[in-house]
Amino acid sequence: MKAELLKKNMQRHNIGLSKYATKDEEAIRLKEEKEDLRSPFFHDIDRIIYSYAYVRYADKTQVFPKKYNDHITKRMLHVQYVSKIARTIGRALGLNEDLIEAASLGHDLGHVPYGHFGESVLNEISLKYHQGYFNHNVESVRLLMEIDNAGLGRNLTLQVLDAIMCHNGEFVMGCYYPKKKTQEEFLEEYKNTYQDKNAVKNLVPMTLEGCVVRVSDIIAYLGRDIDDACMLNMIEKEEIPEHIRKTLGTKNREIVNTIITDIIKNSLEKPYIKLSEEVFKAIVDLKKFNNEHIYMLSMTDEERAYTKEKFYKVFEYFLKDVKRENKESRIYQNFLNFKKEIYFQNTTEERRVIDFIAGMTDDYFEECFELLKMIN
Repeated sequence: MKAELLKKNMQRHNIGLSKYATKDEEAIRLKEEKEDLRSPFFHDIDRIIYSYAYVRYADKTQVFPKKYNDHITKRMLHVQYVSKIARTIGRALGLNEDLIEAASLGHDLGHVPYGHFGESVLNEISLKYHQGYFNHNVESVRLLMEIDNAGLGRNLTLQVLDAIMCHNGEFVMGCYYPKKKTQEEFLEEYKNTYQDKNAVKNLVPMTLEGCVVRVSDIIAYLGRDIDDACMLNMIEKEEIPEHIRKTLGTKNREIVNTIITDIIKNSLEKPYIKLSEEVFKAIVDLKKFNNEHIYMLSMTDEERAYTKEKFYKVFEYFLKDVKRENKESRIYQNFLNFKKEIYFQNTTEERRVIDFIAGMTDDYFEECFELLKMIN
């Protein structure tokens, strides 16, 4: 009787789910295992938040690196905002909130030091050394499947891994239709992202919950980045085009509320996540405004050039250490020494260094650069 009550309590979130929601019994793990009292997606949340990669969110750039203001958003805050926004939409639409939360909290684990600019430099390095294209959303999946837990991975559910891989909020759409896929199809998509430049742009989540996470990524950063830019005196909210302000609002809370409400209104009891044409257009225009007035100006040309130089030097330094098997190097002391043989079987020397750098916090990256400056 107690076991039945416990099971009922743990599965209470399944009551009243939409017919389009992903049910717990549909969860698929890449490696079959016996679940405990936690449901699969709920278990995935724990596996993510107790990982060291999750801890490192706290010192990773969101948009503005090295800005001395305690209230500027870091990557940790961003993923929490995504989670809250996505769960709000998911609850209103009767979707699986555990799947949504797991994907939200894990979606940016593969983000590198210095945000999207750092990602672009690491992509350049990866291509130069014949390691394929580097994308942070794919690295998040790689971390959870092939790097974390000593190289054994965390064996998350296919649905969570897929939602993480397909989350990229840089590509906004007016309507998000999930695309059913098998485990083999997911792994093929994952593999193709390293070989095909456009593959990451064409990724579509396999669940409606994954679609919610993807659109929530956009909602979480649009208004918040404006608030941060205003705090740093980069822009005034009056500079935002009037038609955007009229449609979405100017404060983060207004923008978030407007878009969430619009999605719920247009997506309730539907097999897709949809924005109205007016709100969709305003989002596209606001993204363009943010890009021109915030993202392109978040670092000066000199800062970009110097940061790029640092990435190359740090990469080349640690690659030399790997090639000569310098076991005293930080890449061994803080990374490779904790990996099992399977990790080395599946990675080149160059990829090991890329994985190491991708996992660094901003401060640790700077510390490594200062160290090599003293040595050289």
